[in-house]
Amino acid sequence: MANTKQILALNRFDARHAEGLGAELESLIARRQATFGASSVLVYERPIRMVRAEGVWMFDADGRRYLDVYNNVASVGHCHPRVVDAIAKQAATLNTNTRYLYDNVHDYAERLLATFPGELSNIVFTCTGSESNDLALRLTNSFTGGTGFVVTETAYHGNTEAVTAVSPSSFKTHTVPPHVRTVPAPDLYRHPTNDVGSRFAEDVTSAIADLERNGVKFGGLLVDSIFSSDGIYADPAGFLKQAVDVVREAGGLVISDEVQPGFGRTGSGMWGFQRHSVEPDIVTMGKPMGNGFPVGGVVTRPEILEPFCATTGYFNTFGGNPVAAAAGLAVLDVIEDEGLIENANQIGGQLRAGLRQIAGRHPSIGDVRSAGLFIGIEFSLPGTTDPDAAAASYAINALKERGVLIGAAGAYGNVLKVRPPLCFSRDNADLFLETLDAVLSER
Repeated sequence: MANTKQILALNRFDARHAEGLGAELESLIARRQATFGASSVLVYERPIRMVRAEGVWMFDADGRRYLDVYNNVASVGHCHPRVVDAIAKQAATLNTNTRYLYDNVHDYAERLLATFPGELSNIVFTCTGSESNDLALRLTNSFTGGTGFVVTETAYHGNTEAVTAVSPSSFKTHTVPPHVRTVPAPDLYRHPTNDVGSRFAEDVTSAIADLERNGVKFGGLLVDSIFSSDGIYADPAGFLKQAVDVVREAGGLVISDEVQPGFGRTGSGMWGFQRHSVEPDIVTMGKPMGNGFPVGGVVTRPEILEPFCATTGYFNTFGGNPVAAAAGLAVLDVIEDEGLIENANQIGGQLRAGLRQIAGRHPSIGDVRSAGLFIGIEFSLPGTTDPDAAAASYAINALKERGVLIGAAGAYGNVLKVRPPLCFSRDNADLFLETLDAVLSER
């Protein structure tokens, strides 16, 4: 079996190979290294100098156009004019901290909460998904008294200290800390079963029991409902319910990380957890809610939020600021007015069918799995389920050279993550399918 990869290693540019890229690009990379230092992360074998974006397209300094099949942060399309206009107008009127009353943040809170099940009636605004997940962990600890958390083996939930601890895919040289247990992703491709829900629930049960045996009180299960970093595992819809029941029976809370699957991406509703007919205790969101403008949020029940606030003086200076609220409201308008949830369903179905046809011609594609406009294309050594990261890396860079941007996921970096803006059209889908088929034919 191939070696697992840390999340930032997936499709990462290696600065040691900067020579031969041309004087201008080499100079920019050198500036990046000098200022960003070891934290610099670039993608592709030949990094791109981007200068603008619009809709599903991004443009480099040479004027070349790239079809964006990857960047979910611009959820309703890069630089959507309605979102840009809302941000600009509000920035020219008022932008300050959240300790004042202003209409648009209350309008936004009410409209957003209306998309959730009734008991999830309180929202705390943050600036990032990492902040959201950090707060969710604190709320869980406050409510349950438990410090132990269960996550999947290759999960990624953000980059604060507390959230990195529950993000196994972030680790390079060490494992999760003693208060965290990991369970396998619900992988039907490599580990087929007639009841993936029971198997996942059994794994969660074992993880909870192991925490308790080691003197760590269980607090909660934190899952991204599309299992994005694990390699995208969506089906069968509803399989999460048994694990949710296990968590509740053990006195824990269920945190649904909707940073990636939320806001209509799965094509069957506003939230990924809705596909599983479950109601989480806490829901976290991040930058797609503002189409890239820094805004995040945590939605929960009052009985979970109130005891935390009774003992902790929590506030977020800029979470839910007027400009963030304006961006968020515009995103909700665009999703509704442009029918983007149904578009995700329709175009996602077109992509899934086309990808499965391509898989029939190219045995290096072992599996295609999806929900709406969130699709995983798994590369395996032909005739096996052994991961083929080299094939995925080839496809990523070959697609980029043909003007299509895509990224990787999964423990081995062998899964292409298809996650375009929700305004992706039939023509866009056809172009992606044709280009992928062509680059695989050339390998």
